[in-house]
Amino acid sequence: MPRPATHPSPATLASAAPVFTALGDETRLYLVSRLCREGPLSITRLAAGTALSRQAVTKHLRVLGEAGLASSGRHGREQQWSIDARRLTEVRRLLGQISARWDDALARLTAYVETDRR
Repeated sequence: MPRPATHPSPATLASAAPVFTALGDETRLYLVSRLCREGPLSITRLAAGTALSRQAVTKHLRVLGEAGLASSGRHGREQQWSIDARRLTEVRRLLGQISARWDDALARLTAYVETDRR
């Protein structure tokens, strides 16, 4: 018998909502992907080679920052942005809980259908 999945609290879900909103934008998802792959980068480097202006990159990074996904710090004369891996880990854990609940529901449905056929 499958073990019951953990239920995320309403506070946990409310806390995660801004993360999913931020990641729901293609440009922000691209920026997160680059920062994860390349490490801390300046706004200029993030905008280089794209159709994005530095102002657009700044706007998207602020949204990521407000969601707790990214933060900035000074490195010499440049301001560099980096990903907060802890926040991504928290959201990944939440998705794991939601996935486990779906798995449990599907297992119950399968057991019901198989029992009903006999």
